[in-house]
Amino acid sequence: MTDIADMTATALAAAIREKAISPVEAVEAALSRIEARAELNAFVTVTAEEARAQARRAEAQVMEGAKLGPLHGVPFSVKDLINTAGVRTTQGSMIFEHNVPGEDGVSVARSKAAGGILIGKTTTPEFGHKPEATSPVSGRTLHPTHPDRTPGASSSGSAVAVAAGMGPLSIGSDGGGSIRIPAACCGIVGLKATLGTIPHLQLPDMFGANSYVGPMARDVADTRLFFDAMKGFDRRDPYGQAGMPAQRRAESFEGLRLAWLPRAGASVDPEVAAATEAALREMEARGAVVEEIDLDFKAFEETFLTVLRSGLAARVGPHMDKFGNAVDETLRIRIAEGSRLTAIDAARAAADRTRMFRDIQQVLARADAIVSPTLTAPPLKIDIDTAGDVDVAGNSGTVRGAWYPFTYPLNLTGHPAISLPCGTTSEGLSIGLQIFTEWYQEGFLLDLAALTEDCLNDRDGRTA
Repeated sequence: MTDIADMTATALAAAIREKAISPVEAVEAALSRIEARAELNAFVTVTAEEARAQARRAEAQVMEGAKLGPLHGVPFSVKDLINTAGVRTTQGSMIFEHNVPGEDGVSVARSKAAGGILIGKTTTPEFGHKPEATSPVSGRTLHPTHPDRTPGASSSGSAVAVAAGMGPLSIGSDGGGSIRIPAACCGIVGLKATLGTIPHLQLPDMFGANSYVGPMARDVADTRLFFDAMKGFDRRDPYGQAGMPAQRRAESFEGLRLAWLPRAGASVDPEVAAATEAALREMEARGAVVEEIDLDFKAFEETFLTVLRSGLAARVGPHMDKFGNAVDETLRIRIAEGSRLTAIDAARAAADRTRMFRDIQQVLARADAIVSPTLTAPPLKIDIDTAGDVDVAGNSGTVRGAWYPFTYPLNLTGHPAISLPCGTTSEGLSIGLQIFTEWYQEGFLLDLAALTEDCLNDRDGRTA
């Protein structure tokens, strides 16, 4: 079963359709890998028996010659912030320790409708509030290859599960980089789509949304396969009222205009800077036209924090009288900070958010896409104080401002963004490259990511 666990979703789905592998074998391979790598603590709930029953039904459908969906028989997991019908969804919090939703989130329902088989819920920090892979419910999740380093957050378990072969696909969520950060740390691909493209109806404020659900996978082809299964507007989502605009395509780098954002107002580790710029030069060598730009994303940290803290205070604050002692200490601090914010602070944050959107749009008026590192540095040490400062390339700053200033601004502006592997450091730590573009152009973004993946594989002598 080891080889099956390491197959891509695309290859596995094809093998199931061709009756070379059964859905039962696919599910057993994933469950065996979960058990074999239990020390990583990637899952808070494993739905083994339900998955096995669904796999038997899926196998019968294959043998009967039934019409099969694109994910038929393929195991997938779901971050524990996202609702799953009949399966505990704790939000990483003792507040919801026994919460069992009555219906699936849209992304989960669509994945099942495409034939995917849910194998469990992956770990997350409490309400996804911090860049550390721990929670009161599940404890600590470990990096799949470097246990002394963080796997990133807050889609921690999803990234670890995919990287370690515990199912080829996982649904993550991204409120400030929470898909892209762990994807970069664990050497996989993660996509944050445009607002509304994959509906996320659990949000209390859908008009001022900054949290997204999206696919996490080992390569771009699997990411596209999973995205295609989940995408599609929903009339219950305020950003899902119009039809999907025509998709641009990219068949080569020739003539593509790429804006290169190397710093975003923060210092970048020399190995990360070298690897990501080398990737950009590969694109340039294949015909892309490159312009270096300077956007001070780091300057919007306080804007992001205003949105984050006020949202946590409004959503979780009412539970504090009953559950305060069981809540993560850093979350208690964020709630207290959010409670002190005013309506004027919120209005200023909305204005800053608008200004940031306009700044990016000005660049995209002359460029097809913007390319940057995903993170300023490789995965941080696992025991680092995420509430304190970190040092990157000799300069100190908050974890958010110093380590992931490239990610959280795009949650505020809504632009689709993808992180894909871009080599490793001298210690073998994964480096991520981020690409982002115009709203609703995920097809073009995935084309560009696939071209980038191909040229990096060619450079490194790997097969796709």
